[in-house]
Parts: sequence; C-alpha cells; structure tokens
Amino acid sequence: MHDDLKKALEVLRNGGILLYPTDTIWGIGCDATNAEAVKRIYELKQRADSKSMLVLLDNTAKLASYVNDIPEVAYDMAELTNKPLTIIYDDAKNLASNLIAEDGSIGIRITEEDFSKELCSRFKKPIVSTSANVSGEPSPQNFSQISDVIKDGVDFIVEYRQNETSNPAPSSIVKLGKGGEIKIIRE
Repeated sequence: MHDDLKKALEVLRNGGILLYPTDTIWGIGCDATNAEAVKRIYELKQRADSKSMLVLLDNTAKLASYVNDIPEVAYDMAELTNKPLTIIYDDAKNLASNLIAEDGSIGIRITEEDFSKELCSRFKKPIVSTSANVSGEPSPQNFSQISDVIKDGVDFIVEYRQNETSNPAPSSIVKLGKGGEIKIIRE
C-alpha cells in the first residue's frame, strides 16, 4: 500500500486523476480543489458537469474548511453511522467551482477505508470520489468490472485491493438543510 500511496499523492499533486479503492466501490478521483482535474473526470465519465460529484475527507475536523454552515447533527451522524454515509451540505466553499452543485451544495463522505483515509490524510485536501464507470453504465462492484475506457483514461491505477471480489453496498445519502433539517436521499 505504501508505494500506491506515494504514487497516488504525486498524481494528485500534479493535477492528475486516479482509480482507487474507497469505502464503497472503486472510485475515480482527483484534487477536489483543482477545476481542470475535475473537468477531466467529467470528460472521462462522459457526464454533464451539472451533475455534481462527492468528495472524501478523512475526518470531520476538516468539514469547516469546505462548508460554511455545518449543522451540529452532521457530527453525530458521521460518528454514529455503521456504514458509509454521504452528507450533502449547503453552501460549499474552497472547492473547484465545477464540482459544486448549481444550488451551492456538495456531498461529503468521511471515509474509514484504509487506503482512501490515508490518502486524504496525507494529501491534506478533499479528494473527488465518483463511481468508476461511464455515465449511464452500471457502477462496477469490484475492480475486475471496471471498463478499459476508464482504466485507460486515468493517470494512475492503485494496485491495493484489486483482487477483492466483494460487492460493497453504496453509501447512504442524506441532505442536511439549514437548521439541521434532514432529508434521506438513499438509505
């Protein structure tokens, strides 16, 4: 895993995109503050940039750097969840403008998976995480199902966990509104 982390960090710092394991399915990622890198992911996925992508962080302490108003319940939800949880926050900041939804929101997941957590920690910025598929095609459940189009379109493919064949569950998605209003998008 050490060599993968070293190379992945180099790719992220140079504005590249990578294919990497997360706490759910394999993801395509880049520096979430780099608009050019984000644009490359939209192009690779053949996806309209009006469909926002989520970002990963390694701990809740970093949320305040990327969201203006964090409802207190967000910290409890992140701490108490027993499966991956993506929370959509209003009023995102300090992220690539083409990553933020038209309404100003952003989906953020605090990852607990070893590789992605360590990568976020060492990179010290959020990392884009979007499913490793062309838009409209099914999301691959493991590395062996990822298309060559995606593999050929990234700058680096992490070797760690490529041989796993489990079918991880997608994250739950919750939107938090002003004043802590909770809307469940996906359980």
